[in-house]
Amino acid sequence: MTEVSPSLVTVKDLVKDFRPGLGKGTKRVLHGISFDVNEGEIFGFVGPNGAGKTTTLKILMGLIHATSGQASILGHDVSESAYRQHIGFLPENPYFYDYLTGREFLRFYAKLAATSDQNRIDTLLDRVGLAHAADARLRTYSKGMLQRIGIAQALVHDPKVIFLDEPMSGLDPIGRKEIRDLILSLNREGKTVFMNTHILSDVETICDQVAIIVKGRIEYRGRLDDFLSGEDRQTDVVLSSVVPELVDRFQEEFGCEISGLGGTIEFRVAEKHLTELLTAALAREVTVHSVTPHRKSLESLFLSAVHRGESAEESA
Repeated sequence: MTEVSPSLVTVKDLVKDFRPGLGKGTKRVLHGISFDVNEGEIFGFVGPNGAGKTTTLKILMGLIHATSGQASILGHDVSESAYRQHIGFLPENPYFYDYLTGREFLRFYAKLAATSDQNRIDTLLDRVGLAHAADARLRTYSKGMLQRIGIAQALVHDPKVIFLDEPMSGLDPIGRKEIRDLILSLNREGKTVFMNTHILSDVETICDQVAIIVKGRIEYRGRLDDFLSGEDRQTDVVLSSVVPELVDRFQEEFGCEISGLGGTIEFRVAEKHLTELLTAALAREVTVHSVTPHRKSLESLFLSAVHRGESAEESA
């Protein structure tokens, strides 16, 4: 039996209303969301723009207050301040004092965090791959270098949990890989990472658990491994010379998803029905062009969640 790590971040029935203007009433942007982040994992909080990701993160950081519900970090309610010395935070659009060097920038944040260990600053600069640019001014840093120095400032006081808001936003493929590798390395050292993002490939590459938020509602939450390697495996079968009644039979008996391309038809069938479908097809002298295991992806899960969320919004 797999041992479940304790939750370091707990969100339960969280609601947030904003008042857009005088006399305009309130707008609900979070509709009672709930999720947990376990110790030692990389948690991906995923959603389209405007879904409520940054609002949720601001509540967790104590920057704004929830209308109702509960949120706690390391056992402390986010209305308290005791937990803040144990967390690191990199916002989506941080402001850096660009006349400072990388080393001066980290010294400044170390003083704010009541940390004066110079060796740690040097170690962090090396850790994020910026030792060579430690004495260069931040205005000379590339976007990727600024993201790495931003992560370094989030680590300056050796926090237990790191919160990153869109850490790969605006980076080229090389910069994204550098940040992904850095996050994975930090996680191997025991850091728990909470990552807001809409870049699905990054989530699929590095995250252990994911929650998908759409229009302020959680539409999916769970471990990525459980989804990607679930028991409901499917296979894509491409056939031609299929008569209409056989198509109807396959849909009715096997629940196939069907798509057509030219003179061929692709049937997506549950693995448990594959043998039956092929046997029936060959008995009717149908041409079988290919049989390919269907690989699940986070993209398909995400698009399904977005569709559900938008449909629920329209019917509300």
